[in-house]
Amino acid sequence: MPSEYRLDSPQVSNLSDVPEEGPATPVGTRSPYHHHSAAASSSAFKAAASTSSLASATASVNGSVASASRPLVGPRSSSSSHRATVSRATLETTPAAPGTPRPRARSGSPTTLKERENEKEAERAKEREAPKEREGGERSKSSRREGRSTKGTTHAADGSLQRYRTRHYPRLPHHKDVPAVPATLMYWSPAPVHGTLPGGVRAHTVTVVDNTAWVFGGCDERVCWRDVFCFNIDTMQWSHPEMLGDIPSPCRAHTATLVDRRIIVFGGGEGPDYYNSLYILDTTTRRWTCPVFPEDALLPPVRRAHTAVVYRGRLFIFGGGNGSEALHDLWAIDVNVPPERMRWECLQEHGKPRPRGYHTTNLIGNVMVVFGGSDGKECFSDLWCLNLDTLLWSQVKLDQTYRRLSHTATQVGSYLFIMGGHDGNQYVSDLLFFNLVSLTFEERQVAGLTPSARGYHVAFLADSRLFVFGGFSGVEVYEDMHVLDLAGAAYLPQVTSFRIDVE
Repeated sequence: MPSEYRLDSPQVSNLSDVPEEGPATPVGTRSPYHHHSAAASSSAFKAAASTSSLASATASVNGSVASASRPLVGPRSSSSSHRATVSRATLETTPAAPGTPRPRARSGSPTTLKERENEKEAERAKEREAPKEREGGERSKSSRREGRSTKGTTHAADGSLQRYRTRHYPRLPHHKDVPAVPATLMYWSPAPVHGTLPGGVRAHTVTVVDNTAWVFGGCDERVCWRDVFCFNIDTMQWSHPEMLGDIPSPCRAHTATLVDRRIIVFGGGEGPDYYNSLYILDTTTRRWTCPVFPEDALLPPVRRAHTAVVYRGRLFIFGGGNGSEALHDLWAIDVNVPPERMRWECLQEHGKPRPRGYHTTNLIGNVMVVFGGSDGKECFSDLWCLNLDTLLWSQVKLDQTYRRLSHTATQVGSYLFIMGGHDGNQYVSDLLFFNLVSLTFEERQVAGLTPSARGYHVAFLADSRLFVFGGFSGVEVYEDMHVLDLAGAAYLPQVTSFRIDVE
């Protein structure tokens, strides 16, 4: 019997609309440059077939365009607060007809000198403007066709010649012979990072606090680390700040979960050693603390390659492995109390999936979405949902499946962006798009330089960009960072409230 979960998830990332290309005058609701909000759509990446989405896509390609209400550039009126500077050649006094009597003035008076000067200036201006008037028509037509600024002369009400300048903004293609502009693609590119780089690392964690990504732990080809590196998302700069307090032991395949401005680290291991310790990093003071539990307190078994989420002030731990077998137990601890009052609780859920590690878990509303993983023998392709209020597991039946372990799954609106990992045979570099509304995988075209095949990397979303850092190819441990620019698809709606129907 199907069960229905209501997912009212907060918007993970606000993808602002790309600037639209504007005409020379303000647009109305029926203009091809105007488009209505599509927030009620059930899919964040439905094909954009309307003229409105076409305008947004073109604006993303062409970049920012001048404001639609931008006035034409020309002489300002005398009432303007700014003084208009006009060349002598642009203001011309019309000479009097021959034989017209002039008022007599004293020789050498200012009026006589001014009139003579105006007459000479008018004759010179007339000689200069004569050839330009003959060529002006063809040049203006050519400029208008090419969308450039044009210059010319016009007669004002007082009979004087005034120079004007206007800009003809290019319109979107509307002719039947002009193909429609395609939707802007998402684009991969290497990130131009600098600063104190961490070096090659795998099985590490990343936690984003404001505009900083905090990277902890992991290992290279030889050893594990306990260092913390900070990546400034705005400046693309790495730094290696000094940490204080009870610094954890070197570890990999742990979890690091954000609670307010604290990072809660649990489990992991180094070599043959597995941990079940809990550490808290205050990102404001850069100080580590390790809660001490009573000797008779109930603790989760040691593990690594598990996942963790925070829901209603509680940290939930699922799965992983202890070196002997894979696990599928569920534990919770209240992290909104002082460390001395924290206590672990083993939860009894129903209909649980097979034991696994190196899977991914995303919190969507009150539901944990678990995808992939491995029990050490088989690479999984199944997807499960756990309602954290009822502790009831349900498996989602998929029409198309992909086996994955050591991958990443990042929520972008109503989609999961599943990057890389191992498919049971080899490491892969493809990017899967799972629609959380239709519960299906969808194909999307992505341009740019795709990162090399890898697993055990990290991924995080910030400023309409998906960052991927580090990882392992089976031979090489990576130290590079890649960015998937999502701004090309930002004009499409992001669904923030939807349902998942599972059997």
